[in-house]
Amino acid sequence: MAKATATAKRPDAGRTSKNGAAHHRKKPHARNFIDGIWVDSPRRGTSTAPADGAVLGSYADGDAETAAAAIEAARRAFAGTAWAHDRQLRARALFEMADRLEAAREELITLLARENGKILADAAFEIDLSIPKLRYYGALALSDYGQSAEVGPGMYSMTLRQPIGVAAVIAPWNSPVVLAIRSFAPALAAGCTVAMKLPGQTALTNGLFYEIIAGTPSLPPGVMNMFTESGNDGAPLMISHPDTAVISYTGSTKVGRAIMASAAPLLKPMSLELGGKTPMIVFDDADLDAAVPVLVKAITTFNGQFCMTGSRILAQRPIADELRRRLITALTTLRIGPGDDPDSEIGPMIDAANAERVDEFVSATKEYAKIVVRGGRPAEPELAAGAYYRPSLVEVVDLDTPIVQQEVFGPVATFEIFDSETDAVRRANATEYGLAASLWTRDVDLPLRVGRQLDAGTVWTNTWAVVNDQFPEGGFKQSGIGRLNGTRALEEFMELKHFVHPVPPSNRPQ
Repeated sequence: MAKATATAKRPDAGRTSKNGAAHHRKKPHARNFIDGIWVDSPRRGTSTAPADGAVLGSYADGDAETAAAAIEAARRAFAGTAWAHDRQLRARALFEMADRLEAAREELITLLARENGKILADAAFEIDLSIPKLRYYGALALSDYGQSAEVGPGMYSMTLRQPIGVAAVIAPWNSPVVLAIRSFAPALAAGCTVAMKLPGQTALTNGLFYEIIAGTPSLPPGVMNMFTESGNDGAPLMISHPDTAVISYTGSTKVGRAIMASAAPLLKPMSLELGGKTPMIVFDDADLDAAVPVLVKAITTFNGQFCMTGSRILAQRPIADELRRRLITALTTLRIGPGDDPDSEIGPMIDAANAERVDEFVSATKEYAKIVVRGGRPAEPELAAGAYYRPSLVEVVDLDTPIVQQEVFGPVATFEIFDSETDAVRRANATEYGLAASLWTRDVDLPLRVGRQLDAGTVWTNTWAVVNDQFPEGGFKQSGIGRLNGTRALEEFMELKHFVHPVPPSNRPQ
């Protein structure tokens, strides 16, 4: 077993202090947190900045042994603490987590922008989505619902919900904080304990996040167990282990299918939020002044590494030329630079390999489509060491082409022209994905008329990427199963029990 210590080594060591003075200590080292203690590992990973490849620090790189320890600690806490039965305790802990996350907001935003590459505004967007989510589920922990009835004379029935057990949570590097919370907050509110794996690409951010959660005063040891892994040894064990009762995964459709296959022998319930190809459908009566800035953000938010990236622009023919012209201007004038530079409008991708992958994908489209904006890898010397990719726009007619059918996961969008509502729906529904869609029109009736026909879990009207904690989020078709957010998310982590209670008639005189 990896060496465990009872004291934490802060993952922010070596960063700039609040008064601007630089720490001269060695670079930070992030650890894992299991069963209430900080756990190091003989395996060390290195965190690098995607803006220039500079080494930011190191981290304890988890494996199957780490995952097994996390699962065992969560199992013991579920059976041996009051967590599963004490809703006041759960609510208090979630409220405390929210307060601690809010207190560390600026530090998390800066570190996330530096290590992940997303610009400061996008990092703030992520953290500001996370804080109220914890409070929302803290409130839901205090509420319960069911049904009861006297189904016949003296025959009473009622339903109760109870936590299912240990929840295995796996979240991705593109938004590690909010996507982790979106899974573990309802799990904790329901009364589950958690074994959670986060990715190596955001290891120092993970470490600071673990520190925030670990310092929650009301959290019993073993309820939240968190580790970082660069490889793929621990995560598969979390899926197949008999002591994990439910799985919550956010990531690619390909991996989601593999998770379902691995969990099938044990019939484990799961929620999977997977890939997307969000169509942004712009009708000929749309307000282009309002639409274009949002369409550009839909392509570039999180540097295009977002499951809801607006990767398909569908333009109705009468406004297609004007919309194309505006998009060309907007996409070619974006300021590209480091994520933690306040002037940057788009930052680097997560690493150079992904930037090269996207560049090759776009290059291949010249065989079947027209490249309207050829972004690509920047030529400026000051950007050469980073994982930068300027946004691209590709005009395409054929729906069966790879650029339409496959998730690029980068700042790339197709430009497609349609003629009618029927044509728009046909094109929008032409992929295997169904996570989200956006409609742009001044017609008050069109959104409901068209939106009902779209295969998408979320449909926005004249906006994009608006997420409400109170309403469920998830996908149709190959974009996933189950739902997170809202009260529905608690059901993903609960079992429903039916009690039948016959009451014999009284023998007392009437």
